[in-house]
Amino acid sequence: MVATVRFAPSPTGLLHIGGLRTALFNFLFARKNNGKFILRIEDTDKSREVRGAVENIKETLRTFGLNWDVGPIFQSERLKTYHEHASRLVAQGDAYKCGCSEERIADLKKHAQAEKRPFRYDKHCLKNPAPSTGSGSNHFVIRQNVPEEGITSFEDLVYGKIQVANSTLDDGILVKSDGYPVYNFANVIDDHLMEITHVIRGEEFIPSTPKHILLYKSFGWQVPQFAHLPLLVDKKRQKLSKRSGDAAVKEYVEKGYLPEAILNFIAFLGWNPKTEQEIFSLDELIKAFDLEKVNKSAAVFDLEKLNWFNSHYIKEKPLSELLKYAQRYFPVTDTSPYPEEFLEKILEIEKGRLNKLSEVGERAGYFFQEPEYNKDLLSWKDMTGEEIKKSLEVSKKIIFNFQFSISKKEIEKTFFQEIGEGDKGTLLWPLRVALTGLRASPGPFEILEAFFCLQNGKETVLKRIQKAIDKI
Repeated sequence: MVATVRFAPSPTGLLHIGGLRTALFNFLFARKNNGKFILRIEDTDKSREVRGAVENIKETLRTFGLNWDVGPIFQSERLKTYHEHASRLVAQGDAYKCGCSEERIADLKKHAQAEKRPFRYDKHCLKNPAPSTGSGSNHFVIRQNVPEEGITSFEDLVYGKIQVANSTLDDGILVKSDGYPVYNFANVIDDHLMEITHVIRGEEFIPSTPKHILLYKSFGWQVPQFAHLPLLVDKKRQKLSKRSGDAAVKEYVEKGYLPEAILNFIAFLGWNPKTEQEIFSLDELIKAFDLEKVNKSAAVFDLEKLNWFNSHYIKEKPLSELLKYAQRYFPVTDTSPYPEEFLEKILEIEKGRLNKLSEVGERAGYFFQEPEYNKDLLSWKDMTGEEIKKSLEVSKKIIFNFQFSISKKEIEKTFFQEIGEGDKGTLLWPLRVALTGLRASPGPFEILEAFFCLQNGKETVLKRIQKAIDKI
């Protein structure tokens, strides 16, 4: 049988990091085993559905190269199939109709809480069946008839053998009174009909798995293999919150994290290649992936590690390609008046210092707007006002003779010929501050090279130097 997996998100919001990890592990497993990767949208809870969520799921998967082979398949379009299977379970006694009011269920839950025990429906409607009104009735739900005795066990590919006493399981709802199935029912039907061989999902589904297995057995179907992925936690080992990393993937992309960096990072959230290698392309991940290398312990979301991955990929990416991602972060609403060569030079200067591309706007503002600063910043060590003025006049004279599009190497050579054996700081510090207005910034030769990509670059530079002179 062909190895077949599915990624089955609910469209209740934008796809988050945990969901992307689940999709990635399913995708890697399918490609590693020459199998099939299905995208299924579990949209049976219409009250929680968010407009645009399905498009976000598809767009996110495409952005990261996780292309599905079949789908998307929508559960909301398969209601007839679920009703047929629910009727079959009712007919054979493995499910039953329940007409209990919300008040009665609330009262049962209240008693369970008072007695400090988990809630289990008391099978009242199984023992006192009402007249038949059909599985889709507005007055009835369909409940699973869980055996009161015995043990349900399964071999999880990550956590090993798990077994649960049936007496601890609730007769959960399979079909709601509005005719829509719940997740615990629809996913079993679909996984069987779509010939899913391996169910790879988050560990939060472990408690539901025994009830799923009982449904498989009720239908006489083969049970797929299960692999539950470890919980994602923050550095304090608490469940992720939005603040600590559980944000939508789209938010990370918008902050300037490259897709390959995010993908590389989340691959290590619960998986270990058992080698020293940390940088993996998608193809390399496919070759290295193995469910046996998925950890049982919770995976720590470390933003510093994500920054490390992103910094690496920013440095490695060709400038022309990096510019496509970074263009939106420059501190101007329209970059069209600026030549690509100028923008690429800025990226070349800054990319070794960036954790994320959005920092370009914070770091490179002086290229687009004349800086404001205190004149005291122009002083290198204990330079006097006259010394600063003299230094800037020398820089102004050198730069006046430069031609359009001069290279950093030529700029450096000319300046060093002028300085000779003198103190480089006395000439270069005031010049750098005049250009950037910053105490810490890239060197003046790199900055000048970028400015000289502009037709008016020399004019801009000379104007800033003169402004610095006028401050003294």
